[in-house]
Amino acid sequence: MRHGRILVIGGAGYVGSHFALYAGNAGLKVTVMDNLSKGHRAALRCTDFFEADLTDRDTLQEHLASNSYDAIFHFAASCLVGESVSDPAQYYQNNVIAAFNMLEAMRSTGHGLLIFSSSCAVYGMPESIPLREDHPKNPISPYGRTKLAIEWMLEDYQRAYGISSASLRYFNAAGCEPDHGLGEDHRPESHLIPNVIRYALGLQNELFIFGDDYPTPDGTCIRDYIHVTDLAEAHIKALASLDKIPLLKLNLGTGSGFSNLQVVQEVSRISGVNLRTSIASRRPGDPPKLVADPGEAFRVLNWRPSRSNLEAIVSEVLQWVSDHPQGYPG
Repeated sequence: MRHGRILVIGGAGYVGSHFALYAGNAGLKVTVMDNLSKGHRAALRCTDFFEADLTDRDTLQEHLASNSYDAIFHFAASCLVGESVSDPAQYYQNNVIAAFNMLEAMRSTGHGLLIFSSSCAVYGMPESIPLREDHPKNPISPYGRTKLAIEWMLEDYQRAYGISSASLRYFNAAGCEPDHGLGEDHRPESHLIPNVIRYALGLQNELFIFGDDYPTPDGTCIRDYIHVTDLAEAHIKALASLDKIPLLKLNLGTGSGFSNLQVVQEVSRISGVNLRTSIASRRPGDPPKLVADPGEAFRVLNWRPSRSNLEAIVSEVLQWVSDHPQGYPG
């Protein structure tokens, strides 16, 4: 499908914009759909842009009826765990109902291939590490429950209506493509690496580490960091795999992790700034360790992360934040 036409929903956001860049460079014709509530117009990397919201079912239906896409990639979601606890209605509206609208529009217009951004949040508190795809699913937040609900919906739609899909369970997306003008700009920013870098550059006054009494070597949480461009490559390979396997559910991670303090130390080393962190209470529901077993993705997709090196990730994000201290314009 080198010259195929694809729709990237949420392609103005962090992971979606990096995927759109990768897909365009791979020869695909990229149309982005985004409501720009969280994404950035300056992050668009596409042939065409259509501003719309998945909760607007009629507009979505009309768009898919008048356009023929070889595949749809779905990145749009509300994705803050804490916010999902305080406002679950927003998460069921923006995640589950929006996905239902999309699937119904696909079903009625003959679009049959979907790649979905899922999350390791579907597992809940790990019973064993590294996490395999057959680990029990017991999400502990409305965010994780909405992702799992969509996975169930995709399974039912494949069996009943023949819509093939891949649910790709991200671990911690990280890194960026500063040479292409793309970075990570969430408002508010909840990810550790950009927050540590903003602190090192004097763009924020405090840096909190949530808990230092976990059963890990240095007492802080350990996470598996996967580069957004490695994620993008896995999405393209997942699409190709749907020809043979019509329903995929795969972990996307590296199989190893870094603690919060290790991330701080790496930022300190690369930036040359001696960082002093403040220790705050544990956040409810934070597992001590989240690391993928990516073996199934390696096998099924013939894929290996090539960019997910912590030193390179920190260097890229440091460059991006230095060049864009206020984030994207506008």
